[in-house]
Amino acid sequence: MPEKTSSFSIKNWSQDDQPREKLRDKGKAALSDAELVAILIGSGNREESAVKLCQRILSSVDNNLSELGKLSIKQLMEFKGIGEAKAITIVAALELGRRRRGEEALNKKKITSSVSVFELMQPIIGELPHEEFWIVYLNNSNKVIQKNQLSKGGITGTLVDVRLALKIALEVGATGIILAHNHPSGTLKPSAADKQLTAKLSTASKSLDIKVLDHLIITEKAYFSFADENIL
Repeated sequence: MPEKTSSFSIKNWSQDDQPREKLRDKGKAALSDAELVAILIGSGNREESAVKLCQRILSSVDNNLSELGKLSIKQLMEFKGIGEAKAITIVAALELGRRRRGEEALNKKKITSSVSVFELMQPIIGELPHEEFWIVYLNNSNKVIQKNQLSKGGITGTLVDVRLALKIALEVGATGIILAHNHPSGTLKPSAADKQLTAKLSTASKSLDIKVLDHLIITEKAYFSFADENIL
């Protein structure tokens, strides 16, 4: 005979009440803090679902995630339905969040000019024997959210998926993007294809309120900036 608690397991909830499926179908921003923590613990206790239990835990710290992260394993285990394994999972997840915030504060470099883009990207692509195309995603303070390699090609060129570039921009909440690719040949002159791609990305991004701020061609020791040359 199954335990009575099994009905409170996430997998047995109605479709609308399953936070895992909600995250998958609607995105992480659609979930409450309690629903996100409920995904970590998986099940509640005999009287309440995982979400209800997590709402109660959060209520004990005035719904403040920073305060939740300060709770010890022993303190978390005082809540019915939270054993040692679940408590450790919550503590580990909150610690990862704390470390992530620290890294973001430390690593978000502000882009102030084409020189700062060159300094950011030259160590990555400046000396490669093949061509790579990257996009730097910026927030509204011109700070780097992340940078992604969009394509990697032979020495003669590379293909870029514009849809993927803008999909990532929307996912990370970027308001501006900077394009960058290297010329292994050492030439700094933009090709017709370079200009066409820049125009294509600029046109596509405008409809999403995302601005192409610059496009840099990077070599080992120098760069060419579309913005500096007023050809964006």
